[in-house]
Parts: sequence; C-alpha cells; structure tokens
Amino acid sequence: MVISSSPNRRSGFGIRAQTHGGVTRVGEPQTRIDGPLKVRGMADFPGDVAVPNLAHAALVVSPIARGHITDIYKDAAASAPGVMLILTYKEVGDAIRPIDHLMEGGWTNSSWRPLASSEIRYAGQIVAMVAADTLENAQAGAAAMRLSYHAEQPVVALTDPGCVTQPLTAIDPEHHAREKGDLLAALAAAAVTVDERYTTPVQHHNPIELPGTTCQWNGDMLTVHEPTRYIGAAQHGLAAQLGIAPEQVRVISHFIGGHFGAKLALSQHTAICALAARRLGRPVRLDVSRRDQFTVANHRTETSHRLRLGADKRGRLLGIGHDAATVSSRFDNFAMEGTDVSTALYHADAVACEERLGRVDRNTPGPMRAPPEVPFLFALESAMDELAHALDLDPVELRRRNDTDADPVTGKRFTTRPLMRCFDAAAEAFDWGRRMPEPRSTLRDGWWIGHGCAAAARPVKLGPVSVRVVQDASGAVRVETAHHEIGNGLYTVLATIASERLDVPLDRVTVLLGDSALPHAGISGGSSTTTSLANALREACTALLRKPAGAREVTLDYLPPGADEKALAALRDGHIKLLAGSENQLAWAFGAHMVEVKVHAATGEVRVVRHVGAFAAGRVLNPLTARSQLLGGMIWGQSSALFEKTEIDPRTGVYMNRDLEEYLVPTAADVGDIEAIMVPDDDAAVNAEHVKGLGEIGIIGVNAAIANAVFNATGIRVRNLPIRVEDLLGAV
Repeated sequence: MVISSSPNRRSGFGIRAQTHGGVTRVGEPQTRIDGPLKVRGMADFPGDVAVPNLAHAALVVSPIARGHITDIYKDAAASAPGVMLILTYKEVGDAIRPIDHLMEGGWTNSSWRPLASSEIRYAGQIVAMVAADTLENAQAGAAAMRLSYHAEQPVVALTDPGCVTQPLTAIDPEHHAREKGDLLAALAAAAVTVDERYTTPVQHHNPIELPGTTCQWNGDMLTVHEPTRYIGAAQHGLAAQLGIAPEQVRVISHFIGGHFGAKLALSQHTAICALAARRLGRPVRLDVSRRDQFTVANHRTETSHRLRLGADKRGRLLGIGHDAATVSSRFDNFAMEGTDVSTALYHADAVACEERLGRVDRNTPGPMRAPPEVPFLFALESAMDELAHALDLDPVELRRRNDTDADPVTGKRFTTRPLMRCFDAAAEAFDWGRRMPEPRSTLRDGWWIGHGCAAAARPVKLGPVSVRVVQDASGAVRVETAHHEIGNGLYTVLATIASERLDVPLDRVTVLLGDSALPHAGISGGSSTTTSLANALREACTALLRKPAGAREVTLDYLPPGADEKALAALRDGHIKLLAGSENQLAWAFGAHMVEVKVHAATGEVRVVRHVGAFAAGRVLNPLTARSQLLGGMIWGQSSALFEKTEIDPRTGVYMNRDLEEYLVPTAADVGDIEAIMVPDDDAAVNAEHVKGLGEIGIIGVNAAIANAVFNATGIRVRNLPIRVEDLLGAV
C-alpha cells in the first residue's frame, strides 16, 4: 500500500491510500491507510513539524503543593548561553486571561493560571518558562533558575485527614443520586449480604508522545501545532486567554501519539508558549518533559467505594448500595460519576447510592480511558464475585440470574442487552467449565492457578459534528473534518465509509483531519468519535448523491437525534456536548472478561496466563482496527490491576514516580495469551449506522476479573489496587 499526502486549499494535508483500486466495504478488514507513514517515520506529528528560526523552551515547576513564591533568582539563567527570554508571574500576570474548565463551560483542562500570581496550588505547577536558541540551552537555563517559597501544609489525597468531602448533589445541580425502594430493609431481608470497601489509586496516562507545543505568529495570526484531542477547545480557549478572535488562531494536529484523556482540551502551558513567541517575534517550541507531563496533563484520580449487596438464597439481588468518593483540585469541579452504570447493570429491588467529592492540593484530574467505569465496576464486579462465593454459586450464573432488560431505577429499557451472550462467548473460548470453584485448589509447578470473570459495560455517546464531502469532476472524493486521528484508525474508517457510500475506489478518497480550518468537530473521547462521524458522513454522502453529477460539495452539520439544537452552536464555540441515550432508552456496549492467573507459591508474583474478552458494541466498521482497540484496552486493564499507581509523598504532595522507570506499565513479556471476540450486536435503535463505539469497553472490568482470579488462586481477596506481591504474602 502506498500513501499520498494530498494538498488541499483549506488544510494543506490529506491522506489517501493506493490499493488495488476497488470499492471497499464497511465491516470488512481494512489495513490503515496511514499505517505506512507511521512505520516509515513520516507521519506528521505536532512535535515533528519543521519551523524555521525556531526557539525552544523548557519549564520550571514548583516543588511545593501549597504556599507562595517569596523570591525569584534568575540572573544565572538569564546569563546562560543562548537564553533569550524568561517568563515568571512577574512578566506574565494578567497577560493571560482566566477561562473556565472544559467541563464547566470553558475550554481548559485546568482553570488555574500558573503564572498569574505568586500563589502555588499544587506540586508541579509551572513557575517559570525559559526560552533559548536550542532545547539543550533552554533546559540548562531552566535548571539554573532558583526560587524560594513559603510552604503551607497541603492536603494531598482522599485518605488525608484534612480531605473533606461533599455530596455531588451539593456541588453539581445536574447530579441526582439514584434511589429505589428501601435498601436497608432489602439488606435485612437478604439471605446473604456483602458489605465491603474497595479503592483504586491515582494513575497517569503516560502516552509515548508528550504534550509539547509549537506556536508561531504571522502578524496577528497564531498557528499552534499541539497534540490535543479537542482542537475546537484549544482554538477558542487560547483566543480567549490571549484576547484575540478565534479566527486568529489555527490549531493543527494531524496525528496524536496516544492520549486516552491525557490531552484533554487546552492545557495552561500553551498560552505561555504563545506569549513567548509573540514577545520574541519568532516561533517557540515548548518541550514538556516526561516528569512535567504528570502535572501539565491530567490523571485518573483515586477512588474509594463501599458496596453493599443483598441476595436471596437463589442469588436474586434484593438490594444494591454503592457509595463512592473521588477528589478534585481546589479550583475545579471534576468528578467521575459512575453509579449510573454500577447501579443499572443488574436488576435489584432496592437501590441507593451516594457520590462525594473531596478537595486536595493537586492538579485537576481528568478523564482516563473509561473514566468512571474502570474504578466503579472494579468495586461492583469484585463485590459480585464475593457474593457468588458466599452463595456457593458460579459467578457467571449469578450474573445470569440478575440480568435485566431495563434500568432497575428508571425503568428505561436497553436498546439491546447482549451481556450474557458476551459471557457465553467468552466462556466457550476460555473453557470456563474447568474452573475450580474452591479457592486455593490448584497448585501447578509451584504456582497457584486461579480463574476469574467480570462484566464490562459503558453507555453509548454521540456528539454533534460537521463534515464536508467534496467530489471533483474526475470523481475523486475528499472528506474533511477537524476531528483527530488518535491512533484509532479514523483516517481509514472515514475513507472506507466514503468509498462504499459513493461507490468510488478507496484510492480515490482523500481524508483531511486535525486542523481547526476544517469543519468543526467535537472532542475525541467517550468512544464517541467514530460513532458520531460515521452517522454524519453517511448523511453527508447521501446529500452529495442528491446533487447533479460532476463537481459537487456538501458541508453537513450533524446533530444526534434527541440532542438540543444549541449543541451545534456550542460545538462551533469549542464546547463539549455529548449525548448518552435518550429519554426513553439506554444504549450501552457490553463485554465479559475471563482470565487465568498464576501466583507463585514462594514469592507471591502474579502472572496473567490467559485472557479472553468478548464484546458486543454494535456494528463493527473495521474488524482489524477494532481488534487492536479491544486488545489495547484489555492489556491496559491488566496494567491497571497489577502495575499502575502514582505514588504521592504524603508530606509534600509531590508525585514520586514521574518516569517510566518507576511508574510501572507492562511490557510484552508481561502479557500472556490474549483473545478478543466480537459478539454480533445489530442495534437498529441506537443510531442509523448501528454503531456504539469500542475504544473504551475493552479496559472495563479487567481489574476486577484479575482480582477475582487471584482470590480463586490463593483465597486472598485484594480490594485495593494495584495487586502487589506484598498483598499475597499469605499465599506462600
């Protein structure tokens, strides 16, 4: 396959595949049309863009979490070779205007302006930026900066005695605690109950591509090359911060080297880089280090859960109670709301839940692949396994007996409900019937063997989007939208849809993405990208075919059915508007995980030997890239269960393991046999293209399945992630 970069009057960059010349069909495996560019090192990532006369910049960050700067000593840095500019709060101040967080009607991943004053609100806060003629000189200049601080005692974690939590209902007027019946009475009447607490830790995304920025002014026009998963928010937010019109800002990000939440909207370092470029009169590239990305970008915050389950003798759930707490920064209200999923997955006669939010002196958290479902379903699916063990009932059978066609609280029916078909497909491939129900039953070659399972579920989300389809007189097609290629195969799937709908060969379709000069697009997140664009492009192609043959063009604004008309206006202003379900129905993707672990009888070491996941996520547009998405999620789920935890110094609030040497992630050697099964799920009610999205369903439930397998192997129930050797010393 040969890739062409195609010039375009609006964006200047497009991707086209040269294949055998045939029309491609949606649902058939299709290799990535951008793949050869990537493997040959020719993909146009933001940090690779060549800009003449480029200056480089590096950051200086705070070692304290709370307090203020008392003195700044920059003479040594200013006199260092090549240093051209130093920005601190004294040079910036109100030159960068305040804007709100994306989830609160603004555009940023953090509303705190790090160089607005001497105040310090979290460890790792930017306190200076040094620009120089080379990256090495910028880093040396940053290292020469000296600042002194007055430090105050920070509140650093949910477990900190000073962390006070509030009900989300008191913070967010749109949040409503789910409740049905009398939970206490249901638990009192239950033959078997579970009442346990579970925790998940702080975790950081650590994508290979770091969140650097290149800013270049041409008169009063600003061009920004930055890996962001919401170009519209970056464009409008940066304009608001700098006091210019959005039309004066162009944001370009043709490819993103991984994010899954890390590159949410606009980061506060971008405006500082743009300000430096304007003052220097030359382009500036800010290179964010691996250590600094821990606080420049977001993270998954810690969570704490209390799960109460009550069932009759047959295992029918009488009551589900889920109380959860998370934390946010002191200046933003970012909360992962997950009980709407955990208390709707199974039938129960009574339901009660409460979610609370605490405040800590840390940077604002953000979404990380399946933000609420990963921690919330860890608690639920672990508790379900505990209930099954107490009932002496197979854990798959327990879920079957509590399967439901409707939300037990609202009564809304699911558009499809293939959860148990996922369990059945996984069980057949895994040979679940060989599982020994009694813990600590199988010792093989010095390893305890165990098997565990868990469910996966995630609501389907759709968002407004604009797309342009152009066909010239020769029949060649161009598809344009400002959405982002985050590694999920978006270039390929859009080219495939256009090829099929317009009946043109794939090599006659050019796709342009990742440029704010293109038609407006929303955030790449919530597994909504392909779902939204597939439906939008379908309508645009249909509209194009209605036009007379020859050169023709359609620009279509897609609004999901049931969405507020204001959502399109919000999209054009760079705000986020995702729709989940409808007034009368729930549309979810489902999955089931089954894992085999072995735990070393002498050391407590845990290995995942086999992992089978079966998923029902609507129509699969490209089975090849879909499988990659699912496997990536499953492996990340293993990482979440066994490896990942950001360690925080309880005295200072500093993240201690801010590199890939000490922040543990699995290597290829850590991953055993793994299989992803796609279960048919033809959901005509979810949307016109029957698509649900599968970017996140693969990671959900893996942590619980592994914890449940560890219990089956050792008899030790680990309720606090990650599972480490020290948790299993009793197994030796």
